Amino acid sequence: MIDYKKAGVDIDKANRFVKDISKMAASTKRKEIVGGIGGFSALMSIPKKYKNPLLVSSTDGVGTKLMVAELQKNHSTVGIDLVAMCVNDIVVCGAEPIFFLDYFATGRLNRVKARDIIKGIVEGCRQAGCALIGGETAELPGMYKDEDYDLAGFCVGVVEKSKIIDGRSVKTGDRIIGIQSSGLHSNGFSLARKVFSQSELKGKTGKTVLTPTIIYVKPILGLLKKIRVKSIAHITGGGFYDNIPRVLPSKTSALIYKGLWHTPPIFKEIQKRAKIDDTKMYRTFNMGIGMVLVVDKKDVKKAHDTIKRSGLKSWTIGEIIKGNGEVII
Repeated sequence: MIDYKKAGVDIDKANRFVKDISKMAASTKRKEIVGGIGGFSALMSIPKKYKNPLLVSSTDGVGTKLMVAELQKNHSTVGIDLVAMCVNDIVVCGAEPIFFLDYFATGRLNRVKARDIIKGIVEGCRQAGCALIGGETAELPGMYKDEDYDLAGFCVGVVEKSKIIDGRSVKTGDRIIGIQSSGLHSNGFSLARKVFSQSELKGKTGKTVLTPTIIYVKPILGLLKKIRVKSIAHITGGGFYDNIPRVLPSKTSALIYKGLWHTPPIFKEIQKRAKIDDTKMYRTFNMGIGMVLVVDKKDVKKAHDTIKRSGLKSWTIGEIIKGNGEVII
């Protein structure tokens, strides 16, 4: 007899794992949650402080950074990356992330590894102030090899319609502020894995590139209470050249001055080994800048002071000039 378990799917183990998740997710609970994890879907009301709310959504994954986690035998931080990649996209339009869901697919469920992953997701949700209200765990033998896995995240936030940040008010002369990244974040790993050996990725280098993505939600929402931020870009895949133009109005361009901020050594090492020029580096990696903000010249000092109080470093890295929506570095 061949049953579902012998075919590679252990329903009882999966059900026990759901109970593990429910206990961890409770620490991210918000008062707007209706019900809990375990149903067919999750319910949540919109926070009452919003008069004319708009919902904002985002989905993303962690990419091949998961392969470095496997080499490091450390799965405790990729969940933070998963949350970060979604909530950081939410906050660029001024929205507050309110709930998060995850999709975890694996060839064979390892409860210890899976719990470490979920712990990271829970920590990411706590950092972002949003609730983990549900998700999906799927054992897919034949699709994934043994305990190999992939992650996807889904986030919904809310913003007051009158306070949406859409870049339309950006004008020439405005200043561009960059907020530090913690390293590669979750982009460019296909290239990074090409230039570093497996033994390096199992060692100190792997530990460096596995540093989790910074979650910018609370620092940026705090900044929005102090000054008017005209535009925000999350520097992810595509680096400076592809992400900044997405939040610029027509007839403007971003002029960025290299050398005004700290670039972590890992980027220089990758460039040296890959033998690629600056343009390709700035199109692939964040180069030490995880978020780019556009503010009025008069608000620059207050912006830096506020960001510093949140524990992050920031620099004025450029200005807005007349142009056709391009980035000039």
